[in-house]
Amino acid sequence: MNTTVKRTISGTVFLAVMLAGLLIHPALYAVLFVCMSCGMLVEFYRITMGDRYKLPRIFAILLGGLAFLAVFGITGYGLPNKIVSISAIFLLAIMISTLLEKDRSDFHLTAFIYTGLLYIALPLALANFVVFRGGSFNGILMVAFFCIIWAGDVGAYCFGMLFGQKGGKKLFPSISPNKSWAGFWGGIFLAAVASVILCVTGLFPFPWWHCILLAIIMNVLGTFGDLFESQWKRSFSVKDSGNIIPGHGGLMDRFDSALFAIPAGFIYLAINGLV
Repeated sequence: MNTTVKRTISGTVFLAVMLAGLLIHPALYAVLFVCMSCGMLVEFYRITMGDRYKLPRIFAILLGGLAFLAVFGITGYGLPNKIVSISAIFLLAIMISTLLEKDRSDFHLTAFIYTGLLYIALPLALANFVVFRGGSFNGILMVAFFCIIWAGDVGAYCFGMLFGQKGGKKLFPSISPNKSWAGFWGGIFLAAVASVILCVTGLFPFPWWHCILLAIIMNVLGTFGDLFESQWKRSFSVKDSGNIIPGHGGLMDRFDSALFAIPAGFIYLAINGLV
């Protein structure tokens, strides 16, 4: 099977899974995002820590999934805030378990445990505030968020290939040599076009100027998310974060932009009183 066919099939399956999780039932959404959170934490810790500090990593991965479920329960079902204290127990377990390691010469690696939680688990937990509005589950807004993110990715790729490869000025050549300013502006343009379409179709139930500003902000932050992951992989000399999605790489390779763009989108809507 050639690479193009493999990427097409896996990309179609990936899209179907995402839409099913966001549109069918909140339980499917919870399972999907918990798997995403835990899967990305596994990738992050495997690359940054190798086989070291296994027990603290296990507690951290469990904490990432539990943190999402805690916010899921609070925002969607009005569960008491006391359940957050359970997450605190796992946070303490992480710190205590680091002291049980026989070889503590790499104790500084524990910083990566908390970096992973801040970088991956927190943004995905905040996604609950996007899909739950007034206690009711509605994944349409999150689907619209991903449409903006993916439209920006497509725009950046197409404009970058057409105008940014031959003599075009590079965006961050030391981090990602292939990213150009032409791709950056192309990503913003296509994200803005997508936001207008989403506004017209009612998937973005906001005034058109808010839709365009939201798309621009999400696209810019998504670009930084992409660059951040590229710098992280470069510092550890790896090409892909994993191979769970054939032809596309790991989960972090697919959601690097979303980890920055989703919180940025929610913050914009919250500041302007739109959610």
